[in-house]
Amino acid sequence: MSIPSEPKDTDNMHASREQLVDITSLKETLVHAVSPVPAVRAALAAASNVLDEQFKQGEDVRKLVAGRAIFMDQILSLLWSRFSWAETDDISLIAVGGYGRGELHPYSDIDLLILSKTEFSDQYRENISSFVTLLWDLRLDIGQSARTMDECITAAREDVTIATNLLETRTISGNEDLRQELHQHVYSDEIYTDRAYFLAKRDEQRQRHEKYGDTEYNLEPNLKASPGTLRDIQTIGWITKRHFGTSYVTELSSHQFLTDEELSTLRDGETFLWRMRYGLQMLAKRNENRLLFDHQRALARLLGYSNSDKKLAVEAMMKEYYRVVLALAELTDVILQYFDEAILRESEEIETTPLNKRFQIRGRYIEAINTGVFAYAPYALLEVFLLTAQNPQIKGFRASTIRAIRAHRHLINDEFRHNITNISLFMEILKTPHPLHQTLSYMKRYNILGRYLPEFGQVVGQMQHDLFHIYTVDAHTLRVIKNMIEFRHPESQERYPLATRLIKRLPKLELIYIAGLYHDIAKGRGGDHSDLGAADAEVFCKKHRLSERDTQLVAWLVKHHLLMSITAQKKDTQDPEVIHQFAREVPSHVHLDYLYVLTVADISATNPTLWNTWRSTLLRQLYLEAKRALRRGVDNPIDRNDWIEATKQEALQILLEQDFKKRDVMKLWKMLEDDYFLQDSTTEIAWQTAAIMTHGRSQEPLILIRDILGSGKNSHTQIMIYVRSRIDLFAATTAVLEQLNLNIVDARISSSFGPFSLSSFIILDENSQSLAQDPSRKERIRQRLFDELDDPEDYPSIISRRTPRQLKMFAFPTEVTFSNDTINQRTVMEVITPDRPGLLARVGLVLLKHNISLVNAKIATLGERVEDVFFITDDNGDPLSNAQVCQALQYDICKQLDENLKGELYL
Repeated sequence: MSIPSEPKDTDNMHASREQLVDITSLKETLVHAVSPVPAVRAALAAASNVLDEQFKQGEDVRKLVAGRAIFMDQILSLLWSRFSWAETDDISLIAVGGYGRGELHPYSDIDLLILSKTEFSDQYRENISSFVTLLWDLRLDIGQSARTMDECITAAREDVTIATNLLETRTISGNEDLRQELHQHVYSDEIYTDRAYFLAKRDEQRQRHEKYGDTEYNLEPNLKASPGTLRDIQTIGWITKRHFGTSYVTELSSHQFLTDEELSTLRDGETFLWRMRYGLQMLAKRNENRLLFDHQRALARLLGYSNSDKKLAVEAMMKEYYRVVLALAELTDVILQYFDEAILRESEEIETTPLNKRFQIRGRYIEAINTGVFAYAPYALLEVFLLTAQNPQIKGFRASTIRAIRAHRHLINDEFRHNITNISLFMEILKTPHPLHQTLSYMKRYNILGRYLPEFGQVVGQMQHDLFHIYTVDAHTLRVIKNMIEFRHPESQERYPLATRLIKRLPKLELIYIAGLYHDIAKGRGGDHSDLGAADAEVFCKKHRLSERDTQLVAWLVKHHLLMSITAQKKDTQDPEVIHQFAREVPSHVHLDYLYVLTVADISATNPTLWNTWRSTLLRQLYLEAKRALRRGVDNPIDRNDWIEATKQEALQILLEQDFKKRDVMKLWKMLEDDYFLQDSTTEIAWQTAAIMTHGRSQEPLILIRDILGSGKNSHTQIMIYVRSRIDLFAATTAVLEQLNLNIVDARISSSFGPFSLSSFIILDENSQSLAQDPSRKERIRQRLFDELDDPEDYPSIISRRTPRQLKMFAFPTEVTFSNDTINQRTVMEVITPDRPGLLARVGLVLLKHNISLVNAKIATLGERVEDVFFITDDNGDPLSNAQVCQALQYDICKQLDENLKGELYL
């Protein structure tokens, strides 16, 4: 539904229409034209230019949208009149759907129905075909159908979408009586009963919301289809029209359906979204409803937003967008709950169950017995959510109760927040076993959570311009808590085996929930959000009467919530010193358990694509190694040489059991540097050693692929490459793997004193899964690597090939930083850049140019942002010590990676 202006506004719309083009002159031109296409195209372009210029000057978007529709009516009527139709008035050209409502955005669909009372004659069919072809020649985005009255009725019965399109119609040309007759059918029970139509549209809305993650806070929302946007407004309108037969929403107040304030919220919200959609389509020059990052900054400028000291223009625009859609979502709840009773339960006797003196359950909805309860007992503003948490049969809030909450939420002030009753109620909500994320979502939607926790209110609608978060801070936070809740469900065990086990032994679940609530709460303030969030969390805990021990645990979790993910993804976790340094940061086994659960919940809530089998393996390995280190005691770290010797002995025992000779094994191992025995597990060392020894003295490349199974379905695919050593081997190998559309998530290059190089790559497919279920693809990969790497003279051409994979680009300048690992005598180079095809091969090419040796690499792709860490040495095997070399390397990597991004950098 649109929310049409009052009829008196029609004069203004017509005034707008008269300023577009001279229709009379156009009509005269068409009389003498062989083809109407050139003249009509010119008229359409001229009208669009006028309307777009008026939009830039701040004209009322409602007039522009209506004016474009009226102008299109005139064009279509002129074109329709070029064809011969019988004078029996048995055919009409009718606008339906959004165009039928009198709305047309710059590139919106133009939905048409050609309606006939009886079967179409051959002449009519020929005319219709020519008419539609003409519209296509004009490059109009047409949606059209030609049906008889009976065919319309049948189609509407079979498809609720067609029935909905036919609720909103206008006659452009032809017999208006046909449309009126169709209108009578569509609004009768002959096609859909009131009840059936409501159920169909409610189910349709639920499915659409699920498609968009059931959140209003996607960072790239769809202005038409995301929760709280135009489709929700339209759904309310369709149900309203079918139920009341009302043409104008302004009439709904007479049905005591909407308050004046709610009507204003609905109308103002639609106007705001219309302006965004109109501007978006102007910029995109197509029928675009997705508010992609590519358009957000330009749209903010077009709509008049400007940068301030505290906020970018785009952040101000998106903050207002989220505020509007949250208000619309709240209002949708009220309206649909009203319809649930008015339509579905009109003749039912609704069961009422008292909860206490203030609240009752009425037809599975919680209801305030007296809507004035919040005035004389403000604590009920929290109590109502606690009762909802304690009674799982409640599926929502009565419309009258939502309105009462909205009318009294201003009572939540500092005095309210420090009241011991309210503090106890909020803590009870956190402690009650139930889907906590749902309760907190209700509290956020009705603006209770942000008022009770003002620090949370500050991040409602807070964008995160970091490429891998796909939700605002508040939406991400509630998804973290949702993940924690789901870790307790058996169905999560397969995807999160360790987290589901650990969460069951956490002493106090409310502590992990508080940490989840506060881990990102300080984003957007400036400064380190982990430190600032930890301070906020400590204040919360003390105010809510947590013990000193629990307070320190929560504050520590918030302060260090990134520690585990950074260590696992950016450091060599098979180096005992890295494990020791990590373990020193963790006070106890309990802290480690809490931190692991928080980390997994956080990663999975950031972006569904980020949690994959390899990240699961990395975090699990780090957790287990840290647990062993804590058991030993952080003051008793394992000696590096002892670790190497123990690794060799364990691997040797495996090989001896396979009938390999000790002297042959030791001879091979002498060719490998000590770092090799720090990097890999003993079973992996034994596997690689056995393969090389079996390969013998062959000069051909040795390529082996295997799947490494973790717990549950967590697995990944490993490729081992033993080939004659060349400095450009890494660049060539990564180029081949990327050309095969494989994601490299880890790379290890083991230095050798001999002529051969041993490399190991962990790969996943384009869906971040192992290749375990695709043996034929693994064989194709093995053969391709063999064919490409057997002749080193081919490496330069391999590296220079284009990678076919296409990725959406959200550009920003590449960052390259260096630090030295004095313990392992190597330089750590971190590269942060947008993901793009062939990235690792390009980095390898730069390393080759500077004669830099790659020892190890940790590959981390976060959404479309890459944060890769390379462990490198100079050609003598020493860390880089010359600042000029580092500067030249930094310059060349940035130049190589950013050369294709000129003009696209998202600064």
